[in-house]
Amino acid sequence: MENQTYAIVDLETTGHSSQQGDRIIQIAIVLMKDWKVISTYTSFVNPGKKIPYFIQDLTHITDKEVHDAPPFEKQAQQIYELLQDTVFVAHNTDFDLPFLQAEFKRAGLPKWFGKHMDTVELSKILFPTAYSFKLQDITMELGIRLAHAHRADDDALATAYLLKACWEELLSLPLVTIEQLHQRSFRLKSDLSQLFLDAIHIKRKQPNDSGSHLYYRDIALKQPMKIEKTDSEKLYYPSSFQEKEKLFEEAFNTFEVRPDQFKMMDAVWQALVTKQEIMTEASTGIGKTLAYLIPSIIFAKKNHCTVGISTYTSHLLDQLLQEELPKAEAVLKTKVSTAIVKGMEHYVDIDRMCDLLQVKDDSYDENFTKMQMVVWLQGTETGDLGEITLSGGGQYFVDKIRRTQTTSETHHKSAYDFYLQALSNCKDADLVVTNHAMVLADLGREEPILEHLNGWILDEGHQFLQAATLRDEKIFSYTQWKYLIGQIGSTETHKIEHAFYLCMQEEDKIPLRQLLALEIQFQDITKLFDHAVHELLHQLPLQKGKHRQNKQSFLLTNIELTQPFGVEFSRKLTHWLNLAESITTTYLRYPDELSMKQQANLADWQYQLRELKIRLAEWDAIFLRHQENDTAWLEIDTRSMPGSLHIFKRPVRVEDSITNVLQSFRQKTGIVWTSGTLTVPNDRRFIANQLGLSENVPLYQFQAPKSYYDGASVYIVDDMPDIKKVTQTAYIESVAEAIVQTVLATEGRCFVLFTAQDMLRKTVELIQETGTLDDYMLFAQGMSSGSRMRLLKMFQRFEHSVLFGTNSFWEGVDVPGDALSAVIVVRLPFSSPEESFFKAKAERMTSQGLNSFYKLSLPEAILRFKQGFGRLIRSSHDKGVFIVLDRRIETKSYGSEFIEALPDIPVKKVSLEHMVFELEDWYNKD
Repeated sequence: MENQTYAIVDLETTGHSSQQGDRIIQIAIVLMKDWKVISTYTSFVNPGKKIPYFIQDLTHITDKEVHDAPPFEKQAQQIYELLQDTVFVAHNTDFDLPFLQAEFKRAGLPKWFGKHMDTVELSKILFPTAYSFKLQDITMELGIRLAHAHRADDDALATAYLLKACWEELLSLPLVTIEQLHQRSFRLKSDLSQLFLDAIHIKRKQPNDSGSHLYYRDIALKQPMKIEKTDSEKLYYPSSFQEKEKLFEEAFNTFEVRPDQFKMMDAVWQALVTKQEIMTEASTGIGKTLAYLIPSIIFAKKNHCTVGISTYTSHLLDQLLQEELPKAEAVLKTKVSTAIVKGMEHYVDIDRMCDLLQVKDDSYDENFTKMQMVVWLQGTETGDLGEITLSGGGQYFVDKIRRTQTTSETHHKSAYDFYLQALSNCKDADLVVTNHAMVLADLGREEPILEHLNGWILDEGHQFLQAATLRDEKIFSYTQWKYLIGQIGSTETHKIEHAFYLCMQEEDKIPLRQLLALEIQFQDITKLFDHAVHELLHQLPLQKGKHRQNKQSFLLTNIELTQPFGVEFSRKLTHWLNLAESITTTYLRYPDELSMKQQANLADWQYQLRELKIRLAEWDAIFLRHQENDTAWLEIDTRSMPGSLHIFKRPVRVEDSITNVLQSFRQKTGIVWTSGTLTVPNDRRFIANQLGLSENVPLYQFQAPKSYYDGASVYIVDDMPDIKKVTQTAYIESVAEAIVQTVLATEGRCFVLFTAQDMLRKTVELIQETGTLDDYMLFAQGMSSGSRMRLLKMFQRFEHSVLFGTNSFWEGVDVPGDALSAVIVVRLPFSSPEESFFKAKAERMTSQGLNSFYKLSLPEAILRFKQGFGRLIRSSHDKGVFIVLDRRIETKSYGSEFIEALPDIPVKKVSLEHMVFELEDWYNKD
C-alpha cells in the first residue's frame, strides 16, 4: 500500500479479559511509513486496581510506576485519533484490538474501523521454520533487538521491525510463490492481501531471478545442492596429548584440557581403524560429541569413505549439526560434507502436494498450511517436513503429503525427489547423520540404504533399546479409527468428496449397483467395528467404588475376549479395501478425463485407503497374531469411554532385532556405542546385555575432572516421613513443604522430578492452594499447556520459576548457567510395579529364575537417577544442589548404589531446616 501508515500497537494489561475487569497498564504505538519509524507514542496507564504479582514479574511494571499515570479515559481520544487512517498492526491482533475496542467503548468513543494485520499470522507464513512465533523468540531468531520483553514500548518497536523483516522476506520470494500467497490470502484472519499484491507489483518490475530456483507444476523449488567430498591430504590423526591440545587451543579462545576427552578420541579412532566394536560411557563435561566427531571425520577423509552417526531425537540431531559440527570443523580447519537422512515418511511428496494445491475451497487451517508450504518449498534444501513449525490443524494436511512407497508408485516420476536426493548424498558424504529409527528400519529393507558405511557412532546408545521397542510397537486408538471412518464417510451424508463422488458421475466406467454395494458394505463394517469395541469394553474388569482410579490399564491376556476376537471385522474390511482399490485403479487409467479437483479428490481418497490399510495391519498384529516375545495391554480413562481407549503391543526384548541390523557391519567396520549412562554400580553391563552385545565388546568409562563438579552438592533430607508408614496425603504435605522451603531459599530456578503424574498434580495443587509460592511462576507437566520444550523455554524465561516434571524430564533437558539452581528428586525413579510394559518384562525375568528387582527395576531406576543429576551441572561454571527427599536412599541396602552412580561430590544427610539454612547461605554468597 503506497504511502500507507502502519500503527504498530502493543498493550500490557492486568489480565486477558477486559469484560472481567482487566485494564491496560501500558500502551505503545509506533507509526511506520515507507518502512521507517516516523513517530512513537507510549504511556503508562493507571488501571485503578492492583497489578497481579505474576504480571509484575512478567512485565516488570509495578503499582508504583502506574500510580501517577493517567487512566485510559484521559488518553483515549488522543489514542483514537492516532489510529485514524492507519492499518492497525499487532503481534496477535485477536488480543490487542478487541481489548482496545472494549476500552474505547468504556471511554464513550465509537468503535474504531480500519484494516488490521497480525504479525503472528504473517510471520508464520513467511518464516515457517522458525522455532517459535512468540515475539521474543521470533525477533531473537531474526536478529531484531528486543531489550525488555513484555514492556509495551519495546514490544511495539520490535513488532514494527518484525513487520519490516516480513516485508523484506516477502520481496525475496519468487514471484510465483507470492502470487500463490495472494490467491489464498483472502481467507486469512487479518488483512494481508494488499501486502502480497504490493509485493507482486514490485516483483513484476524486477529482472527474472529464477537462477536459484527450479519450477515444477507451478511451484518454486530451491536448486538442489550436491554434496562433494573435499580434499583431505593434510589431515592426520593427532596421536599425542600435545598434538590434541594444540589443535583445540588454536580453535577455541578459552579451552579447558579434559584428559578423558582425549582418551575417548583415541578409543574411537582405534575402533574405526581396527574395525572393532566398543562401548564408551562419557560423563557430562567430557565433551563426548567432539570426542567422536574428530576421529570420525579424519577417518572418513583419509580413507575416502563415509562414517554414520546416529542419535535418538531430532533435538539431539539438530544440536549435533548446528553446534558441535562447526566446532569440529574449527578444530580440524576443514569443511565436512554431511548428509542427513531420515525415513521416507519424513520427506514431502511433491506431486501429492501439487495435487492438493489444486483444491481452493479448503478450511482455514488447510489453506494456511498450504501457504506455509509454498514458502517453505522454495527455501528448503532437505524436504524434511520436520523443519516446519505447524499450528492448528496443519498436522493433518502435512500427514497427507508425506513421501510413501504407495504415493510414489501412483505418480509419474517427480522432477525432484527429496528422499532420493538424501540417499544420493549419502554416497558422497564424509558423515551420514541419521537417527536410531532409520538405522533399525534398514533391517526391513530389501535393498539396505546404509550398507556402504565404513563405521558407526551410535550416540545415546542406551536409547537404541527404546527405538527398537517403538519400531515394533503397534497401537490401536479408538479416536483415530473413528476419525478415519468418519473421513471416508458415505455418499448419503457427503462427509467427504471422494472416489464415490467421482464414480457417481461416471457410471459408464463403474456400474452404480457396484458402488451402492461398496457403500452398504462400509456401513456394515462400521457397525461391526462399534460392536467389537463394545464387546471389548464390556469384558474389562474395571475398578469400582470411591477409591477407583480414573485411568486404568490391563494386560490383554487378562481380558476374556470371545475367540477369535476381531477375525470377522478384519476379513470384511480386507475384502472391502480390495474392492475399493479396484475401483480406484479404474479411474487411474483415465487421468485426462478428470478435472484438477477430481484428481485431487481421488488422491485424497487414496490417502484414506492407505491409512485404513495401515490401521488394519495394526488391528491384525494386536488381535490376531500372538508371538511369545510380545506383550499387549489396554489403557482407558473411565471418564471418557470409549474415546480414551488405547491398546499397545510391544516386544519385551529387542536383542535379536538389534543384532540383526548390526550383524552385517560387525568385523567389517568399527562400531562405537556411546552415552552418558551405560552402566550402574553393580551391573556394568546392564545396557550391554539388553542390547545383546557380546562380553567381548569392551566398555570404557570416561569421567570429567573432579573440578568440573566443584559447584555441585547432594543433600539427602533425613527427616522426611517414610512413604510406607504414612498416608499419601501426609507424604504429599511433607513433599510440598520441602519444595516450598527449597524454592524460597534458592529464589526459584528449581526442577522438581516426580515418577507419577498423580503425585505431581496433587503436590502442585496443594502448593497453589496454600499460596506460599504465589510470587513464583509454576510450570507443571501435564497441567500447564504446551510441549516439554515449551515448558522448558517458559521456565528459563522467568527468573522466579519452578518446573515440575515426570518421566521425560529425567533425561535430555539442558538448562545451562544460572537458569537452574536445584534439582529435587521427590521419589527414587523406580518404575511402577503395575505399569503394564514393565510388569510384562519383570514377569518374563521371574519365569527365567531371575530376581526382577535387582536385574531390572533397580538398574533402570539408577540410570534415571544419573540422568536426573545430569540436568544440574552442564558446564564447569554451573553450581547447584541435587536434593533427594526419598529416605529409601539411606534406609534401604540398595540406597548406596544410587550414591555410587553419581560423580565424586559431597553428600550431606541433613534435616530440612538445616539444608535450608545452608542453601540460603550458599546462594547469598554471590
